[in-house]
Amino acid sequence: MKLSYYPGCSLIGSAREYDHSIRQLAGHLEIELTDIPDWNCCGASSAHMTNHDLAIQLSARNLLLAQKQPLDILVPCAACFQRLKCAEIVLTKDASRFGMEKYSPNAKIVHLTTLFSSKQILSRVRAQLKRDLSGLKVACYYGCLSQRPPRVTGAGRYEDPLGLDQIITALGAEPAAWSHKTECCSGSLTMPRPDISHVLVNEIVGAARRAGAHALVVDCPMCQANLEARQSQVGSKPKAPPDAALPVFFVTELMNLGLKGKSAKRQWKRHLIDPRPTLEPLGW
Repeated sequence: MKLSYYPGCSLIGSAREYDHSIRQLAGHLEIELTDIPDWNCCGASSAHMTNHDLAIQLSARNLLLAQKQPLDILVPCAACFQRLKCAEIVLTKDASRFGMEKYSPNAKIVHLTTLFSSKQILSRVRAQLKRDLSGLKVACYYGCLSQRPPRVTGAGRYEDPLGLDQIITALGAEPAAWSHKTECCSGSLTMPRPDISHVLVNEIVGAARRAGAHALVVDCPMCQANLEARQSQVGSKPKAPPDAALPVFFVTELMNLGLKGKSAKRQWKRHLIDPRPTLEPLGW
């Protein structure tokens, strides 16, 4: 399987461990990833909240670059995925805005969880699993941008998605039944309004804890950073005790764990909440 790959800014910066785990996982599953040459920032929230045309142009440039290698485009970041999908809609409806007579997409924009929860990939995962993750119960957190609005994302179950749950089940872990899988974590507000972020994140983490989850699993770099950084306190209240914090895994990290059958301590160094106290009682 060959795919174009759009890592986006987070995966070459604050979420490098996500990018590393994806490339490592692609090697395990015989997926060849080719980075879109000279890709640029999609603009994410900062651009589309400031200038709609600029936001579309930033992502449209990436799509036009991707057309030079007509392969489906794998997008790991939920914000990047939504911005590229928005640009595709605008380009297809009104290519003249970009000096083109017509734009005909020659590839699909594929979110990471959609790919890895497909029957083909889950079959490969089950066949190559060296050690299952039994005993680990996780709350699968999807957030907003990979699911909504459905007219952009194409998500069929945008209120109750199942992709991450299916991956976790294939790994032998238990997905928690819980209430907050698509609640907003306040990603775009984490800097200007940390007071709001603290409240929303702690509601999400509290719901996961009540469901008996040992950890959360995500597929979005902003959600991962926000859930780890903001769950330690609410407003000006004292920090919660260390054992109350739930680690937040990228789903690809857990997939690699099962496919390798072992955990390297150094791989968790970039996590703000050390997941080893959660994994070690399970023998990892």
